[in-house]
Amino acid sequence: MQLFYINYQILFIMSINKAILVGNVGRDPEVRYLDKNVAVANFTMATTERGYTMQNGNQVPDRTEWHNVVAWRGLAELAEKYIRKGTQLYVEGKIQTRSWEKDGVKRYTTEIMAETIQLLGKRPEQNETSPVAPIATAENEALKASDIPLANETDDLPF
Repeated sequence: MQLFYINYQILFIMSINKAILVGNVGRDPEVRYLDKNVAVANFTMATTERGYTMQNGNQVPDRTEWHNVVAWRGLAELAEKYIRKGTQLYVEGKIQTRSWEKDGVKRYTTEIMAETIQLLGKRPEQNETSPVAPIATAENEALKASDIPLANETDDLPF
């Protein structure tokens, strides 16, 4: 009988707040400029979980969830320039809930505070005037398509 010992390293993480969305923009971003010309953009994004047929024949329909996305500074400027209703996006960020009071009633909303936005889908044709900024993060607000490294063509991986 052989005994196998596995060395486990314990990693203590206090908490993680991370949201990753891939979906379509529901309306054109609303962009405002605050003090010191700080931009903030708000838009909705839909994600859809595809329906399926269960083994017993019951149909489960598609389920669409709507998300409120908030982008600040350079990401807001990117949203103003490039994001329109129907644009397919990858958004990474934090989930944040805030509350306010209106007419004596406390109201709540949950938002995705964008940290990374990547435009997905088809790029515009060459003759169109709007260039595409494919990736933007809070640290690196916009990259040109030529700045994105391409896969090494000499790579011998079969995929």
